[in-house]
Amino acid sequence: MDISGRHEEDGEYLMVAAAVHATVDSTRIRSVEGIGFASVREGPALEATVALTAEAVGNLPEPPGGPIVAEGGEFYEEPAEVVGLSFQPEFKYVESVAERETVQAAHHAAYAARELLL
Repeated sequence: MDISGRHEEDGEYLMVAAAVHATVDSTRIRSVEGIGFASVREGPALEATVALTAEAVGNLPEPPGGPIVAEGGEFYEEPAEVVGLSFQPEFKYVESVAERETVQAAHHAAYAARELLL
């Protein structure tokens, strides 16, 4: 998953999250099963970011069987164990090449969706 728009623009915020449900091996994405989106116009805070992420994951066509994966900066470098308390299935930060590719796909989707909403 990835979030775009955590900066103020013209006096307001528009954060858009994209959750990509993908089947991966250790080095690449094998298939994309679906993408869930969510947006909010409140300022970036840990609680808002967690809620936005949960909504995007909830908007996937089917729940993921594996972990929710993100870069550490999405949750203000909070430990994965702390962030993970808010999610089912498990939560973790990027560890493999394929996970990084999936987060990158989510980044492009979140950015594009945000641009469409602006």
